[in-house]
Amino acid sequence: MQAYARGELAVVIDCADLDRAAAFWTEVLGYRSSGYPGSAYRSLLAPESTGVEVLLQRVPEGKLAKSRVHLDLRTRDLDSECERVTRAGAVRTTEQPISEGGWVWHVFADPDGNEFCVLQPPTEHWSEVDS
Repeated sequence: MQAYARGELAVVIDCADLDRAAAFWTEVLGYRSSGYPGSAYRSLLAPESTGVEVLLQRVPEGKLAKSRVHLDLRTRDLDSECERVTRAGAVRTTEQPISEGGWVWHVFADPDGNEFCVLQPPTEHWSEVDS
């Protein structure tokens, strides 16, 4: 079996308003927006085209249930990152942080109600990533 090449994997996020969703996610992720006027899709690309593509897809129906797949945004500073995504338009859905196995996180919703988490891994996680 052949592995997927870089750029062949995309995460799709449903939304009602492409412009609003693109403004939110480009600010939160630091990605750039690419798309065609009048299209039902908008690509969000990481700087220098590295990383996973986020594809926004305009859909007519609203969000009906909890998302089965979501994004996790990992950070070294949970409080600062939570404040930053809130300023961008996210709504925190957890009053208190959730903690499990040294990982601490909050759950948020984007402007279309799609859940995502902002989480701070335990210190040893960063030692593995940085080495």
